[in-house]
Amino acid sequence: MRIGLIAPPWVPVPPPGYGGTESVLDNLARGLAELGHRVDLFTVGESTSPVRRRHLFEEAVAPMGLAVPEAAHVLAAYDALTDVDVIHDHTLIGPLVAGRAGTARAPVVTTSHGAFTPLTRRIYAEIARTASVVAISHDQASRARLPIAAVIHHGIDLDAFRWGPGDGDYLAFVGRMSPEKGVHTAVAVARAAGRRLRIATKMREPSETEYFEAEVRPALHPGVELEFEVPLAERVELMRRAAALLNPIAWDEPFGLVTAESLACGTPVVSAPRGAAPEIVRPGRTGFLCATEASAVAALERVPFLSREECRRDVEVRFSMRRMAEDHVALYERVLAGPSLGRPAAGGTLDGGPLRSGMAGAR
Repeated sequence: MRIGLIAPPWVPVPPPGYGGTESVLDNLARGLAELGHRVDLFTVGESTSPVRRRHLFEEAVAPMGLAVPEAAHVLAAYDALTDVDVIHDHTLIGPLVAGRAGTARAPVVTTSHGAFTPLTRRIYAEIARTASVVAISHDQASRARLPIAAVIHHGIDLDAFRWGPGDGDYLAFVGRMSPEKGVHTAVAVARAAGRRLRIATKMREPSETEYFEAEVRPALHPGVELEFEVPLAERVELMRRAAALLNPIAWDEPFGLVTAESLACGTPVVSAPRGAAPEIVRPGRTGFLCATEASAVAALERVPFLSREECRRDVEVRFSMRRMAEDHVALYERVLAGPSLGRPAAGGTLDGGPLRSGMAGAR
């Protein structure tokens, strides 16, 4: 099968630092290629994912969210991906433009990587008229209020996220600096439990800095170590040696990639019973789901009795890169065999500007 993947223009694939969607896209591209499919990834020129690559912009576009460069990026992507069997678009505007303009010549699949809100529901309801929408968890799908073609959990690169002994005598927090991620709660829980805490975080946006100054910095104590923009290899080592990952989310997170990554390292997770966390963490087996700070502190006393080997085995079965790729192939085949959902009427080629291509490990 010839599969076209469209990445957002904001971060290279894979990301050099923080970048959840781009990590997932790299895993999907490589997983599909390993299954023997030809993958064309439309991304930015800095990307290094080992599949066929094309791009409009040499470098990642900043700041994120600008409408004009995103529109130019997706128009160039659809103009380039004319010889594929299916297009899997991971941008927000792309499937909307393709459905309205008749730009795509192949069925379109799109994944919603964020929470469904009143504004995004309006957009995805229109997208669902011409494309197959994928949710990344059953919890996210339950909040969509629009047709969902499939629920496909993310997959982890099990070679990168290796099992570790958990011998570091510290707790870990990995995630961006935001109240939704519960950084201040992680600091409070670690303090109450009398445990060291290492925080690997991203803090680029003004809102992230404001939150840090208002709620996190005042709560810091000598047992907390802050690390910013931690590279992948160091982040993996941080999780491999952590006694547990604190993930006290304060929102209905659509998936929670770091949770599965931690379990792949054999590190149990203490999270909150919200969003997709109950679909990832098996309470009493691979971690605990705690609604209060006090219950999280109590759960940390029980973490040593969990099996790090079982944490790893559970991810190998449920959250592997291969499983994710196979689930997507099954969806692509169903879309190709069914009605022409996502296949707009034939239209003229749009001028997306100069296209450049990169090639590495193409199949």
